[in-house]
Amino acid sequence: MREIIPHCKGLPEKTFGTGEVVLKEGLKTGLLYILADGSIEVVKGDFQINVVSEPGSFFGEMSILLDQPHMATVRTLEPSRFYVVNDPRTFVASHPDIILGLAKLLAKRLHGVTSYLVDLKKQFEDSQDHLGMVDEVLESLMHHQEED
Repeated sequence: MREIIPHCKGLPEKTFGTGEVVLKEGLKTGLLYILADGSIEVVKGDFQINVVSEPGSFFGEMSILLDQPHMATVRTLEPSRFYVVNDPRTFVASHPDIILGLAKLLAKRLHGVTSYLVDLKKQFEDSQDHLGMVDEVLESLMHHQEED
């Protein structure tokens, strides 16, 4: 993701102190944040689902791409600096390297989630109690696609 940083020159920057919320789950900001330096946690509900400290990492991209509120809260674990993209669609469309970086990031996340779902499915597919439904629920989630 570091290859994204040179494309961020000239973008507005914003610094957050330790423990500050960058993006809040359920809100829709229309902003894309790119980590310049620092460390953040991604929290869904009360559960920490990721810690990120790699410069060039994107935050808010799912909300932008799906035109939906943020799916998780992004909070700093230490003082952190971000590049702020106020017009994400134009910015991403005008930088093919960023589109590729974003596609790689989303593919990496999809691979991780898919691997986890397959493991869960294998673990509970023969269960005769309520956990046996996990197989059906995961099957439904894996094949669910909304139309635009």
